[in-house]
Amino acid sequence: MVVGLGNPDRKYENTRHNAGFMGVDALAEKHGVYIDRLKFKSYCASIETDGKKVLLMKPQTYMNESGKAVVEAMNFYKIPPENVVIIFDDISLDVGLMRIRRKGSDGGQKGMRSIIYLSGSDSFPRVKIGIGHKPEKWDLADWVLSNFTDSEKKLIDETAKRAAEAAELIIGGQIDKAMNVYN
Repeated sequence: MVVGLGNPDRKYENTRHNAGFMGVDALAEKHGVYIDRLKFKSYCASIETDGKKVLLMKPQTYMNESGKAVVEAMNFYKIPPENVVIIFDDISLDVGLMRIRRKGSDGGQKGMRSIIYLSGSDSFPRVKIGIGHKPEKWDLADWVLSNFTDSEKKLIDETAKRAAEAAELIIGGQIDKAMNVYN
């Protein structure tokens, strides 16, 4: 599984918190599919990459309850956390940067917190997409729900494509290579 985290509703479409959706959308576009089938409280699509059938997911539960959708799909298909790649936004990284990790804490990201809590595991490979540090005078919720500037949007679109490439390396069992290339 490759899961992009974000918030449903058109008003959140191009916000910083939807960087995970952008990453999984880039992977779907590369494979010529639309993530539009409703299942597991998510929009889903299937692709084949590296000889493996992969479920792409965009949970529609809102960020803070992402775990409900992810764990439902994991349980249905009996997929262990190590085979679920999560793509999400990270405010500790500048726009355009990525970090790939084999596993770890939620780092303050509430979608990951929900997934870790409901699954009982932190062993999810993850691709973190930088959305920029919160400006001092901004409230965190307002910052992550703000739109990218035009110049940031160009960067984030390229980063989403790189996140898709990294996810495919991870699916192919090459997480070390993904970390070396994209971190």
